[in-house]
Amino acid sequence: MNPGNTETQLLATVEALAGELQGSPLAPGSVTLDTHFERDLGLDSLSRAELMNRVEQTCQVHLPIDAFAAAMTPADVLRVIATSATHAEPATSGDHPRLVPADEIDAPRDARTLVDVLLWHAERHPTRTHIVLVEDGVTATAYTYEALHRHAMRIAFGLHRYGIGPGDTVALMLPTCFEYFISFMGIMLCGAVAVPIYPPTRPSQLEEHVRRHTALLANAGVKALIASPEVVGVARLLRLNVPTIRQVLTPSAIATEAGGVLVRPRAEDTAFLQYTSGSTGDPKGVVLTHANLLANIRGMGQRVDIAVTDVLVSWLPLYHDMGLIGAWFAPMYYGLPLVVTSPMTFLARPASWLRLIDQYRGTMTTAPNFAYERCARRLKDDELRGLDLSSLRFAVCGAEPVSPDTMRAFAARFKPCGFDERALTAVYGLAENSVCLTFPLPRRGLRIDRIQRQALALAQQALPAQRDQPAVEIVGCGHPLPGSELRVVDERGLVLPERHIGRIEFRGTSATSGYYRNPAQTARLIRQGWLDTGDLGYLAEGELFITGRVKDLIIRGGRHFFPYELEEAVARVPGVLPHGVAVCGDTDPAGGTERMVILAETAETDPSRRAQIVAQINDATLKLFETPAEQVSLIPPHSVLKTSSGKIRHAATFELFRRGGDQLKVRPRWWQLASLARASLGPALRRGWQALVHALYGIYCWAILIMLGLPVWCAVVSRSDTHRNWRLAGRACRVFLRMIGIRLQTDFSAPTNPAKPPIMVANHASYLDGLILLAALPQPVNFVAKRELAEQRIAGPFLRAIGTRFVERDDYQGSLQAQALLSTQARHGDTPFFFPEGTFGRAAGLRTFRLGAFRVACATQRPIVPIALAGVRSILPDGDWVPHRGRAVLTQLAPVMPDGDDFAAALRLRDAARRAILAHCGEPSASGYGLR
Repeated sequence: MNPGNTETQLLATVEALAGELQGSPLAPGSVTLDTHFERDLGLDSLSRAELMNRVEQTCQVHLPIDAFAAAMTPADVLRVIATSATHAEPATSGDHPRLVPADEIDAPRDARTLVDVLLWHAERHPTRTHIVLVEDGVTATAYTYEALHRHAMRIAFGLHRYGIGPGDTVALMLPTCFEYFISFMGIMLCGAVAVPIYPPTRPSQLEEHVRRHTALLANAGVKALIASPEVVGVARLLRLNVPTIRQVLTPSAIATEAGGVLVRPRAEDTAFLQYTSGSTGDPKGVVLTHANLLANIRGMGQRVDIAVTDVLVSWLPLYHDMGLIGAWFAPMYYGLPLVVTSPMTFLARPASWLRLIDQYRGTMTTAPNFAYERCARRLKDDELRGLDLSSLRFAVCGAEPVSPDTMRAFAARFKPCGFDERALTAVYGLAENSVCLTFPLPRRGLRIDRIQRQALALAQQALPAQRDQPAVEIVGCGHPLPGSELRVVDERGLVLPERHIGRIEFRGTSATSGYYRNPAQTARLIRQGWLDTGDLGYLAEGELFITGRVKDLIIRGGRHFFPYELEEAVARVPGVLPHGVAVCGDTDPAGGTERMVILAETAETDPSRRAQIVAQINDATLKLFETPAEQVSLIPPHSVLKTSSGKIRHAATFELFRRGGDQLKVRPRWWQLASLARASLGPALRRGWQALVHALYGIYCWAILIMLGLPVWCAVVSRSDTHRNWRLAGRACRVFLRMIGIRLQTDFSAPTNPAKPPIMVANHASYLDGLILLAALPQPVNFVAKRELAEQRIAGPFLRAIGTRFVERDDYQGSLQAQALLSTQARHGDTPFFFPEGTFGRAAGLRTFRLGAFRVACATQRPIVPIALAGVRSILPDGDWVPHRGRAVLTQLAPVMPDGDDFAAALRLRDAARRAILAHCGEPSASGYGLR
């Protein structure tokens, strides 16, 4: 290899890539051996990975993966080339660990903590492979549950020896390695609280790394820091800045065979703190208990229909909630193998991710949008030769906005490799809900909603677009997991109807109680029991669609960046005007992720000085965010638009920049004031009007209810003719629904058997259910209600007058007597109508059915007629007292005959009726069904 030719080829390759990324060719000779990739050229980690791939092809060498992160100048790359072998693909090991599926899914359903989970599996399945750790995409080592438990116990005893006990916080600064897994579990085993942080990836950024994590670790009150030998020096610098850190330890130094007494954590104890990305001045550590994590894991397992053949393949960082909880804790709970490699392996060689799926017959994998984009558009055909992705059931995309174009491109590119596009699954989650909030059903594929651009921009409504209308495509993220519920509200906190854009709020068993030692941020997060996601979106048929972020959050590569600190730092660069910086996010269709654009006002006109300013801005960005911006533009003074209170209008400023480029047209002051006034007045009036309309609508609904209800109630309770009372109440209900704008659609096309009066069952979603059934059913039925309703002064007489039967729900002897009485009444002509869920909640989902209706059907040999109600929950959710206009759909389904009169027959009948309703109610299953 000729060193002179290699240097020339290398510089030309760097120059060409930098020109592509910047949009114009660089001047010949502008790149030297000392040019800094980030500071001088603005190359981020993905761009440097692309550069290294091109260098390998151009110079015919195979570079070690470490070089992809460590090399920061062409001179660094040249030194690596000089010590690298001639180009050759890495050998793939044919002797990789063999994964043997279990006979059945055997999960610790009674476990209350993750410690219980590990101990349970270590006792029952000690030799089962849990983790396959793949280094450089080639060398694989398998670890069993017994090995994880044994080594984690050594860490736990070692931490106990160092004085770490229940409630103490211990930071983890380790790369993806077996030591990470055993250290994390070791912390939990001794009752302490883990604080995962990411290790420094480049020596050039050690100072910035120390500064970044000092505030975080101080907020956590970290008592010990576990680090790899390579970064112990950095850890010791952190110790100097954080007084609470007593020890800096390596896993090998901690581990000990000495025993001790360890305190097992409780379900309500904090398992770990997940610090959100972005702000370092006011750290936000999400408090996640063992109960939170197990609720989320179980909810995900129910939704995805876990199978014994499932294998999860991941390269996600373990300090990130998606890589930690979704990729590790969930497989650990269900006894599934995890095949894991480092993020740098993917960045260096993205094809290695797909090869691992092929090699280990992976069925589940998760990655941000940019990973799918990179694989779809950057991999060469020869890298896909022989690739088989037919085993994938779930290719989950989350952690950043999901691009429909990227998903379609990935599906098309890998269809010849056996990839089933139905595996593509967009999800939504956040650390504040452990990790996952919504998840679609298995094998559904993507749901892409084409909505009118005009309605989205002007009316904040997501109206379906016709083919010839300008449209925006939004990817559906599924329904809330069991145990979680969400709503979309306006800025006053009023719940919005479906297809209206608003703030997304949630609550549930997976939700955090707040931010660690940060009551101010916790108060902003939680309002009246609901947690604010900070995102905007809408619901359509109960499914969540994300349209954007409330604030100016920039999400890149799965990381979250807030612009405010960077704007302050850039404003301090000599030559940049104070308060004249806007950091904006822009969707990058080519990269499949979000671009960071820095707009900085300056009066400087000298080209060399302007180039210096750009370099200093890049340097400030690296110091704060550890990654450069995709674009830095210097704009004239007074170009950044601000509100009347001085806040930067990021979207408006960026829109002007998009239209005018660097030469932003400076608007007159009067124009800016008028624009600001218009921008502030419009939304305020709109919100006020919407609130007023909603309040007036509520008053109207209650007024109609009282005006109709009072005379109808009197007429009904005064007579004992149930058929006459039913008809009268039904007519009133139909009038009421029409008058308040609720459209009722019915479908009675399913065949019935009039010779055998049925037992009827329906899903229970709202207080409106009974009213809708009264309005829709052509023949009277006998509602079966809890005994407490009979004692109510208003509801009791009315329900008795329309033929309602009351039963004891909680008294065992009373329930048996009620069952016998209902059976007798059914034989004598009653048509009992049950809500077998027994209750309802705000969260969408069909709950487990109780057996009463089905025992009666088996005893009388009467058919069960299932009734599916759809759309009712969104019209009047639990806890609301003002309905939303909408459409309710009632579908009468085909009768199901009992095939016996014993308990087993009742179970089969229940399951058949539930399956029928589940297929038509428009909501996912909220019970434990589906696990196999």
